[in-house]
Parts: sequence; C-alpha cells; structure tokens
Amino acid sequence: MGDFVTDEPMKKHCSWRTGGVAKLFFRPTDHADLRRFLAHLDKNKAILWLGLGSNLLVRDGGFDGVVISLKGRINRIEIDEDKMTIEAGCSCAKAAREAARAGLVGLEFLAGIPGTIGGALKMNAGAFGGETWQTVEHVEIMNREGHIRQADKTDFKIGYRQIEGLKTDEFFIRATFQLKKGNVQQAQQRIQDLLAVRAKNQPIGELSCGSVFKNPPNQFAAVLIEDCGLKGKHQGGAVVSEKHANFIINQNHASASDIETLIQLVQATVYKEKGVSLQLEVQIVGEAR
Repeated sequence: MGDFVTDEPMKKHCSWRTGGVAKLFFRPTDHADLRRFLAHLDKNKAILWLGLGSNLLVRDGGFDGVVISLKGRINRIEIDEDKMTIEAGCSCAKAAREAARAGLVGLEFLAGIPGTIGGALKMNAGAFGGETWQTVEHVEIMNREGHIRQADKTDFKIGYRQIEGLKTDEFFIRATFQLKKGNVQQAQQRIQDLLAVRAKNQPIGELSCGSVFKNPPNQFAAVLIEDCGLKGKHQGGAVVSEKHANFIINQNHASASDIETLIQLVQATVYKEKGVSLQLEVQIVGEAR
C-alpha cells in the first residue's frame, strides 16, 4: 500500500517552498495501488496530481482535496529499439539522461525542465526549442475510476504550453516516444551544453517555480517584464529575479500570497505599459487564507 497522510504541508513538496496544507495526501506504490485508491475515493473529492512541484503554487489556505504525488513512484523507463516508454512519475531530467545513454536523440531538451513526464505531457513543456509532444507516439491515460485507455498523438490538439483532448477526470500515466538513433557521446554533450546555458541564464539553486508566464506570440515574457523595470521588484519575501525576469524567487520566507500578489502586479504593469496580457504557466490552486 502507498503512503496516506492528512493535513500535509505542501511547502515540503513545491519548489517555491511555501503554501498551505493538503487535506489528503497520497503516494501510490504502483499502478494497481493507484487504481485501488481511486476506486474508493469520494467522486466529489478534487484531485491534484503532483510531480516535482516545480510548476505549482498552493495558496496559504491550503487545498481541500486529495493530492496524489508520483514523485519517485510510477517512474519506470522501457526502451525498445528507437522507442522509449516513460511513466508519468519519471523526472524529465532522468528521461533525458537515459535516452542519451541508450544512444537515442530527441529528448535532450528535457534535461532543462524541472518536472516529471506527466506534467510535461499535460502542458506540452518545452525548452531550448524542443517540446514534449514533438516525439510522442501514443500515451496511456487513467481516469479517476482507475480505468486505463490508450490514445494516439493525433487524438490531441497540441499547442504552445497546452494540449486539448484530455478530459477533466483523466491524467497521463505513460507515454511512448519515437526517437532517432544517434551518438551517445554527442547526445550527452548536448545535454551538458544545454544545462550550462540554463545555469548561466536562470537562477538555478534559488527557490522558484521555473518560468512563471508563457511567452506571448513572437515575444518573450522576460523581456517585457525587464523593460517595465520590474527586475528586483519585491512583495513581502518574494522578488522578481535579477537574473531572469520571468522567474519569481522566494527570497525571504515568502507566503503564497506574497508570490501571487507579485504575479498580479507584474501582469498589471506589463499590460499597462506594453498592452500585453501575460498568461500564467504556473498552476495556482487552493484557497486564500
């Protein structure tokens, strides 16, 4: 059986290291365990699927539902010739490394995404010109009753940082990627090069969620924010990164409210000065205190 607790502090599980508690918190051991849990779960109970917590802000009042965490669980990788099947709980970084080690190319960009494959599929996560769904062949999906179905890439409408075609009560549990055979050393070097660029340009090692806003068409959110003079802007313990303006840092024990207020201030300022409405990449859930 998996781990089940009540009133779990979500600051322990989110990369911003802040936020309220989850009323219920569950970590399944495997697919069968997850199906059993879902089969007995109150059908009216809201579910929040959690990977590494890198794209999530839980408000200070907490989440009055069940958080299902796949971190370190349901994370197997299978390789068959030039195809790689990856479970939802696998970290993007591990997927990139394992593909390169097997001499398969096409997933190197995942090394720069601080999340899991499940989250990457749901939002079509991307970095360095690559996007998750570019190489997807098919996926397996589980609904909240525990039933599993398979779907092809063509069953979804795929866009920038979003997909359409997943029902509200469904989530991804596995994906098969069609990759290309290549050189192991070159693929591994590509990953190292991308990580070096990331370390140079992003506030790695500080408490953030990754990119807060989606890039508007033909523009960069970071450039718009910086042009508005918002680098270094504070709200309580939260601050817009001096290194990359599309990152908000928990610099001094910021509350979730501090971060959300700063997000709204950035949006209002950019809209007022640039006429651009910045859309969130980060997911905000729960109740305000």
